Amino acid sequence: MSQTATAIRFSEFGGPKVLSPAEMPLAAPGKGEIQIRQTAIGFNYIDIYHRKGVFGPKLPLPATPGVEGVGEVIAIGPEVAGFAIGDRVAYVGGPPGGYATHRNLPAARALHVPDDLGDALVAAGLFKGLTAEYLTHRCVALRPGDTVLLHAAAGGVGSLASQWLNALGVTVIGTVSNEEKARRATAQGCAHAIIYTRDDFRDEVMRLTEGKGVRVVYDSVGADTFARSLDCLQPRGTMISFGESSGPVDPIAVGTLGAKGSLFLTRPSIAHYTADRGEYEAAAERLFSAIRDGVLTIEPAHSYPLAQAAQAHADVEARKTMGAVVLLP
Repeated sequence: MSQTATAIRFSEFGGPKVLSPAEMPLAAPGKGEIQIRQTAIGFNYIDIYHRKGVFGPKLPLPATPGVEGVGEVIAIGPEVAGFAIGDRVAYVGGPPGGYATHRNLPAARALHVPDDLGDALVAAGLFKGLTAEYLTHRCVALRPGDTVLLHAAAGGVGSLASQWLNALGVTVIGTVSNEEKARRATAQGCAHAIIYTRDDFRDEVMRLTEGKGVRVVYDSVGADTFARSLDCLQPRGTMISFGESSGPVDPIAVGTLGAKGSLFLTRPSIAHYTADRGEYEAAAERLFSAIRDGVLTIEPAHSYPLAQAAQAHADVEARKTMGAVVLLP
């Protein structure tokens, strides 16, 4: 029996106004798929990239954004094992299409949700938490006493990464845009919060480290921060560029990394850090355990009705929100 879904669609790339609700038929789940009724949908910056048609392959139009959600299994396709009707599941990645009341999903991307974690909390924290997990545990082997620079420290990923880094004994210098976000960043584990709209973060990092620089820079901002971030690294430090909220990074000559101190540069993607099913499940378990143990606190998300997805996009791009955003069907 076919299912009908309400989805947020766009037929052209552009600003938030290209997003609008639409009723659409949903076929029965195919081979290797499950069908879920979604209860909470995670908002991520990649949704904005997809809407704009930037950062990687463009989605074929018309399209529905969204790569994270939580829901209940309502149908199971052929050759699927390990799931039953009524299971609570969450997912990150796979084909976009999450901005919908119902969707089909590759079972390989579905994770069982612990009973003690609520739907909105998981939707607020799964993608961002798994991103923070690979950044803090697998990109670089950090040691207690290391000092790092974390851009957008008050954001969804930033707030979780700063908490996890602090728990690992790492000193975190965060950058934020205003005093309110500075208070949030320090409450979440940053030893120092630099207000980049007021102070030059490069100068402040060198002042705080007495000219030594930091071992790692976590940069999700991109164009506006990349070049100066390299100058914040100590010799043999690592630049982790994992986002481009201000625009794509200009090409860099390989020799520049040598001239600035034999630096390392990586551009990680959650897709590659969760492609292996075993790693994906282990990372999720590490995240869920950190939440249960109080290592990570996921604050209540700013929620919007699914029908107001365009407003959510506009508010996030205008930096009117702090922390996670979820859409509720």
